[in-house]
Amino acid sequence: MAKDQEEIIVDVEEVYSKTEHWVVENQKSLTIIIGAIVLMMVSYFAYKNFYLQPQEAEAQEQMWQAQKAFANDSLDQALYGNDVAYGLLDIIDNYGITESANLSNYYAGVSYLRLGQYEEAIQYLEDYDCSDIMVCAVALGATGDAYMELGEVDKAISYYTSAYGHTANDLTTPIYLMKAARAHQEVGDYGDALELFTRIKAEFPNSNEGQQIEKFIARAEGLSGK
Repeated sequence: MAKDQEEIIVDVEEVYSKTEHWVVENQKSLTIIIGAIVLMMVSYFAYKNFYLQPQEAEAQEQMWQAQKAFANDSLDQALYGNDVAYGLLDIIDNYGITESANLSNYYAGVSYLRLGQYEEAIQYLEDYDCSDIMVCAVALGATGDAYMELGEVDKAISYYTSAYGHTANDLTTPIYLMKAARAHQEVGDYGDALELFTRIKAEFPNSNEGQQIEKFIARAEGLSGK
């Protein structure tokens, strides 16, 4: 056998011997670690299947009536419920770990916005952890609307910018480009407003905003001196 091969075999045997020795010496610690990992996996499985899923199912069962009230513009009932059904705030309080409770933050925020309670609207909209592309944009835009109503135009612009920049689409992007542009115009940022109006004309000419954009561009050009 070649000398190099002998050295490789010796090295492997030495490593194996050291590893085996380490395992024997640390067998108790390894058993504890493996046991802890198994316990964590079993606990997560039990939590997900025997607690979280039933909670989600129960929350969804409660939520549909609040959603129906919201769709019918019965906003007080949607928020606070009645004698036979939970409202959105009840779902948030009682099922806080569920996706239904998370979505209830969105519905509650929009409900408060429609009711003119803007600080409450901001609170719940900012608590909403969005995942759906369209709903994310609307939630950000609605937060901007609430700040706009409170006279905090810079914050409104920040949220409108996030809303139109979230994911470009033909529905929400021109809406929030328009809102951002008009907010810029309100605080005298005519150049920024003109840039956004021009973008609507170029990118979304067939949108509702695009079909009336010429008058906004003309006004912004006049105000900006261009």
